[in-house]
Amino acid sequence: MIYLRFLALRLFAFVPFGFRHGFATWIIACVAALTAGAASAQQPLPPGVPEKMPADIPYGTPISLDLARQAVEAAFAEASKRGWKMAIAVVSPSGDLTYFAKMDDTMLASPTIAQNKARTAARFRRDTKGMFDLTETGHPYVMTLDPTLVASPGGMPIISEGKVIGAIGCSGGAGVQDAVVCQAGIEALIRK
Repeated sequence: MIYLRFLALRLFAFVPFGFRHGFATWIIACVAALTAGAASAQQPLPPGVPEKMPADIPYGTPISLDLARQAVEAAFAEASKRGWKMAIAVVSPSGDLTYFAKMDDTMLASPTIAQNKARTAARFRRDTKGMFDLTETGHPYVMTLDPTLVASPGGMPIISEGKVIGAIGCSGGAGVQDAVVCQAGIEALIRK
């Protein structure tokens, strides 16, 4: 860049006085074009940096009460069939509770955990198992992102027409059991 400016000044000295204004305008335009072109050229990314953003799914219209109820009822049926006592929550994309059910004798901590799993899945637009995997592979910073974040399987975004419309969270069993129950709720909506 400095070399281009030096070259422009050197050339300017040889231009007859009457043409200097036009020449200066032309040189400024050329330098600006070259600078803009160099600035807009994308620099290669450092190793390990993904080209696309993870979980870049747009948010859609929040899930309706009726669809949320259907997801919870399907998840509830799956948990009942297996004899697992669960709390099941469906939230909107912002993480606000839309529908909730808790089975008798469910662990007392489960209602809050289920809602936080659903909130995590909705707001971060990804399965909470992914958060669990990050913490397990040496990325504990994940737990500092949000005080309500849950890094445990059993929270899944609900995606309709390529957009996040909410999420379902289940708690009461082992994380893998919670995930099975959530998946039943998701599948009930997919079949519709």
